[in-house]
Amino acid sequence: MAQNQNNQSAPQQDISQLEKVRREKLAQLQAEGKDPFQITKYDQTHHTKEILDHFDEFAGELDEEGNYVKEPTEVSIAGRMLFKRVMGKASFANLQDRDGRIQIYVSRNDLGDDAYAAFKRLDIGDIIGVKGFPFRTKTGEISVHAKELVLLSKSLEPLPEKFHGLQDTDIRYRQRYVDLIMNEDVRETFKKRSAIIKEIRRFLDGRDFMEVETPMLVSNAGGAAARPFVTHYNALDEDVKLRISLELYLKRLIVGGLERVYEIGRVFRNEGVDTRHNPEFTLMELYQAYTDYNGMMELTESMFRYLAEKVCGSTTIVYGDKEIDLGKPFRRLTMVEAIKEETGIDFDQVQTDEEAKKLAAERHIEFEERHKKGDIVNLFFDEYCEDKMIQPTFIMDHPIEISPLTKKKPSDPSKVERFELYINGWEMCNAYSELNDPIDQRERFAAQDALAAAGDEEANHTDEDFLHAIEIGLPPTGGIGYGIDRLVMLLTNSAAIRDVLLFPTMKSQKASNTVGHEEEGKEEESKTGFFTPNEKIDFSNVKIEPLFEEQVDFDIFSKSDFRAVKVKDCVAVPKSKKLLQFTLDDGTGTDRTILSGIHAYYEPEELIGKTLIAIVNLPPRKMMGIDSCGMLLSAVSNYKDSEDEELHLLMVDNHIPAGAKLY
Repeated sequence: MAQNQNNQSAPQQDISQLEKVRREKLAQLQAEGKDPFQITKYDQTHHTKEILDHFDEFAGELDEEGNYVKEPTEVSIAGRMLFKRVMGKASFANLQDRDGRIQIYVSRNDLGDDAYAAFKRLDIGDIIGVKGFPFRTKTGEISVHAKELVLLSKSLEPLPEKFHGLQDTDIRYRQRYVDLIMNEDVRETFKKRSAIIKEIRRFLDGRDFMEVETPMLVSNAGGAAARPFVTHYNALDEDVKLRISLELYLKRLIVGGLERVYEIGRVFRNEGVDTRHNPEFTLMELYQAYTDYNGMMELTESMFRYLAEKVCGSTTIVYGDKEIDLGKPFRRLTMVEAIKEETGIDFDQVQTDEEAKKLAAERHIEFEERHKKGDIVNLFFDEYCEDKMIQPTFIMDHPIEISPLTKKKPSDPSKVERFELYINGWEMCNAYSELNDPIDQRERFAAQDALAAAGDEEANHTDEDFLHAIEIGLPPTGGIGYGIDRLVMLLTNSAAIRDVLLFPTMKSQKASNTVGHEEEGKEEESKTGFFTPNEKIDFSNVKIEPLFEEQVDFDIFSKSDFRAVKVKDCVAVPKSKKLLQFTLDDGTGTDRTILSGIHAYYEPEELIGKTLIAIVNLPPRKMMGIDSCGMLLSAVSNYKDSEDEELHLLMVDNHIPAGAKLY
């Protein structure tokens, strides 16, 4: 009973003391010659799901006198112990493996005194192997009756307590291994991700596509408008880039006669992090000779419908509070038609770049002097149309200015044969009738070189080897790229890209919070939700502005509603260099949006999962067309030898719940 009480009260105990006790248990095992870390293998015969799904095949059959007429099947399972209840001579535990959880019945009569005593000393989180047979308890729960139990690996650090699991988003992303242990829905998301990629391969195999691999380190990172990561290749003494796209090498393979190729691979773009973007992500690109963007539309529509049926069980899926129908024919609109539908402006009637810029200025759409009519069209679409595309919609016939690798439309050379698929307001893929005219391609590259020279870090550069390839001859070809992570978000109803990446990109933690816990204070500080210990900071050179002498009426001040808020998401506001948009949990059950001009001090990914303080009863204030409902509190100062303002968001202990009121 004492052991049981210890297990139930573990969350309230001092963590460092619990770790100490676990290490002492390990030392005792090692002294007894029972070091679990010397065990090299364990023969599993089954997993939990197989036992639960096919219990009748495993269970024995008893006659009226309680004797077996059919012996139960012996099973050998292994996994992590997540629950233990000691009840005198018999006990229960829960074992979790790859597929799920199953109850284990452990009896002193079956194991013997020594083995049963060893079981009682096990801790939650230990990895065990169990041999026994399946049966139903008196309450009807399918369980495994243990005949043999062995400790395979000792867990030296306690898991989060079972009632609340692992909820802090920052810790969940940084310690995905703990997240996978504690949160079943997270494991299911990544199983579904694997199933999606498997079904994509099956679909494309059925259409006679060949899977290939192309270089990640390239001298010319082309095929997309993105800023690359640059590194140095020591052996060749050359700077190289991590690829931003798969396009140009796959097209070389079409030139070589492979006709239908695809690649699922990581690409890298040196850009910001938000709910739909990660600097490294999984892209699939495919190219098919002797077809065009209409062929790519048919393939895309068929594949999305196939994936929904195979992975979700229906062509109608739910994302958030929206129902999305992938079974109906996808809508098709040109970019100009979509803009006209939302604004009434027909850009086919706009003749010059100056007219387009005037329309943008009238609508308060920011543009650059170098922009042409096609760039303005794209800005209008981004501003007025993109987030309206909830049901599957193909947006076609983009301006040539934003499509350097795409064939012109024979009927209108100012546009290209290109489409993007939008679902839930997201761009899901991008497809072309591929440009195969090497003379035209060289001119397009020259235009991109000019943009790069003018300071556009996302512009393409002339790729002479690729030009040589298409001079050899590229057949008429349709090509398309899909963001796999965004597709997985859609089909798993996941709110953020980090929820579908096993190890998303995170800003590095300070060494004092990550290395070894050499000092007791560091260990304790790292578990509270606070950040850098004050004793490590020199404040001697800080200049503080004078305190206000004018007194504020207490009754007026008390009307301000100060609340703890949790940052669910944080993104940079498009077209603003200063503003960050926060999606906050304020305890009401309805997300709160607050905009704050602090992008100079924080990157969005630093703030997700933090607990901040906000005034929540201020009237909404429109900023960049978005209602900001409240104000986040910051501490502002500067240094004696500097005019630059220092700003720190007021962050508090993550244990404080959302909506807690400050007095």
